[in-house]
Amino acid sequence: MRLNFCAFLVASGAAMLTGSLTAAADDPLPSWNETATKQSIVAFVEKVTQPGSPDFVPADERVATFDNDGTLWSEQPYYFQLAFALDRVKAMAPDHPEWNTKQPFQGVLEGDLKAVMAGGKKSLIEIVAATHAGMTADEFEQIVTEWISTAKHPQTGRLYKEMVYQPMLELLAYLRANDFKTFIVSGGGIEFMRPWTEATYGIPPEQVVGSSIQSRYEVRDGKPVIVRLPEIDFIDDKEGKPIGIHTHIGRRPIFAAGNSDGDWAMLQYTTIGRSPSFGLIVHHTDADREWAYDRESHIGQLDKALDDAEQKGWTVVDMKQDWKVIYPAK
Repeated sequence: MRLNFCAFLVASGAAMLTGSLTAAADDPLPSWNETATKQSIVAFVEKVTQPGSPDFVPADERVATFDNDGTLWSEQPYYFQLAFALDRVKAMAPDHPEWNTKQPFQGVLEGDLKAVMAGGKKSLIEIVAATHAGMTADEFEQIVTEWISTAKHPQTGRLYKEMVYQPMLELLAYLRANDFKTFIVSGGGIEFMRPWTEATYGIPPEQVVGSSIQSRYEVRDGKPVIVRLPEIDFIDDKEGKPIGIHTHIGRRPIFAAGNSDGDWAMLQYTTIGRSPSFGLIVHHTDADREWAYDRESHIGQLDKALDDAEQKGWTVVDMKQDWKVIYPAK
């Protein structure tokens, strides 16, 4: 809320103003409305960080994992990494004239996304293989860095990296201020995310877990390089997420946040038989400020996890009711 400082001073006095501003500064989650959702988050953090509490968790065990697409940033009308891949097809097309008559590349070049999606998972893997492989890891990092710094969402006009959720940025910072180590555990490509997550979320590359393609070590012109191959190595989605957590992190989280059934196994792994623990689901309910979707969506489908949330004690964030803002102010 904006304060009219002159009127406030006259009505309430300078002391009251000072107290109000101090309270605002003390709020670690200012973009969250004062609902039960916010209260449950704060209560959990306080009880696991308070020495002497029966639920106290030592700092080195305070691991929090976050899905990325739909949890930390938007994912509609399709995953942003797919937008990157489609842009890469267009950029590479002059060197591949055969793509003009070969699906799914023809559909990309003609702007016919239905034709692209008609090929299902096979087509998407083919696009990823063509656009994400054949270069060194350093070359790919540079390509991603340039794209994420310039590419804009077709509907909002925002840079994709600006379509992160302000309330979730505050939650990440709040957890880190309380000695949590925050990780991304996403179905997105690990090397697609690593170049920009530290600047955007404060999460360094070594704390990013994601899907990956195979690679090999080579020495080119006397320089050691990692070469990216057109073959899938690991899919960090659904049941793959607990495996990715175990393999890359080595500690079972006490806090996990997701937004879809693809995060169900991670939420289960974090909370079932683990106390204290906290499971958070971001429910997209705001068609005016973002998008509203859940059970029938082809992106970020939330069905089983939504049904199970109450019984399993997972906290569901209603974006429309719980968040004052969606995106950071420009």
